Amino acid sequence: MYQERGMGSAPTDSRPASDPKKSRDLRPLRMLFPYALKYKTIIGLALVALVTATLATLAVPVAVRRLIDNGMGADAGLQVNLYFGAMVLVVAVLSIASAGRYYFVTILGERVVSDVRRDVLSHLLSLSISFFDRNMSGEIMSRLSADTTQVKAAVGATASIALRNLFLFLGASIAMIVTSPGLSAIVLGAIPIIVLPIIRFGKNVKTRSRLAQDTLADASAFASEQIGAVRTVQSFTAERAASKRFAAAVERAFSAARQAILARSMLTAFGVFMVFTSVVGVLWIGARAVVTGDMTPGELGQFVLFAVFAAGALGELSQVWGEITLASGASERLAELLQMESDVPAPSNPVSILPEKRGSIVFDDVSFSYPNRPDETVVSSLSFSVEPGETVALVGPSGAGKSTIFQLLERFYDVDDGAVKIGGVDVRDLALKDLRDQFAMVPQQSEIFAASVSENLRFARPSATRDEIERAAHDAHIASFVEPMSEGYDTLIGERGLTLSAGQRQRIAIARAILRDAPILLLDEATSALDAESEALIQKSIARISQDRTTLIIAHRLATVRSADRILVLGSGGIIEEGSHQSLMARDGQYAKFARLQFLDWSNDNEVLSAAGS
Repeated sequence: MYQERGMGSAPTDSRPASDPKKSRDLRPLRMLFPYALKYKTIIGLALVALVTATLATLAVPVAVRRLIDNGMGADAGLQVNLYFGAMVLVVAVLSIASAGRYYFVTILGERVVSDVRRDVLSHLLSLSISFFDRNMSGEIMSRLSADTTQVKAAVGATASIALRNLFLFLGASIAMIVTSPGLSAIVLGAIPIIVLPIIRFGKNVKTRSRLAQDTLADASAFASEQIGAVRTVQSFTAERAASKRFAAAVERAFSAARQAILARSMLTAFGVFMVFTSVVGVLWIGARAVVTGDMTPGELGQFVLFAVFAAGALGELSQVWGEITLASGASERLAELLQMESDVPAPSNPVSILPEKRGSIVFDDVSFSYPNRPDETVVSSLSFSVEPGETVALVGPSGAGKSTIFQLLERFYDVDDGAVKIGGVDVRDLALKDLRDQFAMVPQQSEIFAASVSENLRFARPSATRDEIERAAHDAHIASFVEPMSEGYDTLIGERGLTLSAGQRQRIAIARAILRDAPILLLDEATSALDAESEALIQKSIARISQDRTTLIIAHRLATVRSADRILVLGSGGIIEEGSHQSLMARDGQYAKFARLQFLDWSNDNEVLSAAGS
């Protein structure tokens, strides 16, 4: 797992330790094979185009040999015309096959990377919240975007070039052996001397490329956080400090990238020099063979062309090797994400909620600590139950565990001890979708998406009709400001809903919960961002929709607390008081103390019980 680190600090090695052996080869690219094999037709067409292009290329030296050896006789003009006419046809076939090869291989690469991106995001969304507690969203997005782009470049255009040159090298090598086994032995015997250092250089390139990708991810993560909090940055006039930190992160990324580029440049220079030096040596040996009569000029010309093709292909392979190693490093990072396992695994044999207990909640001797704070117990031996249709409020000081109870209900985390039961079933025995379908949540910080109003509401229930959306909007009292908008419910409201006020965003979240129509309603200070008039309207809506469902409230306003069937007062990780508003006031305990500290007028339902918030 990743280690936790603070944003804005110098990058640390917070990633899973890579196996040294894994870093020395291209095994991470194997993760792409299952994706590619789903498109066998495209692979088949690409192979046909590759073989055709290779054969067409290798036909040129044969024509040159015949032209040199046989095309200089009495009817030389006719022979020359025939040979060059045939070569034009070969070039036409080569052009069509090359276009097909590029098209099919590139399309395959695009298709594979699209599938990888889809699966990575799908897997990320299935991971437990503890994964996101430990990792920065900017770094995760860097893997999802930059790394998949690197893979796309390699399995698209780079793969096309690599496959073309691999086929050409193999074909030219076979043709060399057929033409002159003796010279071929010299050429092919020199290949290990050329290839082994290239592979050795390639290991260095991959290591440096991985470092460059990691440092770039750190820089992207920092930038993402600063842009997301731009109002806070500007409010504290921290632009210069943020820019300075980002510049330092970018400089580290540039330095790592420069080292990777230098390694790739040395690899290319070595490969090109060795390959073409070997061709010159073979040409010298062949020229001596022609002088002694052991070879005809045409055979030498044919062999040299085959050798040039093989050498050129090998040289190209040495250049694209760097791109492939980059893709290998990116694939390794993506594979790490896909191999991450959720801390809240789905049950192997999920059960169903008991219909007669639908909407019931039970905490049975629950103890819990957050994974990133294992020594700090948030709730300890907590036990309580909520009957179907009951409204229960949770109050207590900040850190008492109120929001934690909500997170355990939806199984964002698993309890350390005890059990949480919904509908008479342990949440660990329910399929996660079935479990979370039981809840409609209104969080304290409303999450609004960069979409239209209707799309934001349909997020709760995609199948909702337009009439249902408008009914929920009226119940949550958002119609008054949505319908006058330029496009009504189809109006785009910007990233995170920043074009709306805090109260408007909160009311949209309430409308979303109303549209969800789930058996259990969770309200986490649902009216905290509303003015007194809006709160009074929303309280009426909440009271109405709470009648037919279980409602659990993290209380902030007196009206909400007083209207609850029961109030649970939390402290020191457990329940210290329980009862109705009237009974708790009469008991004159901790709840009454909170009330005396926070209320100015007991009869005013719009006063604040601030100690109830968390």
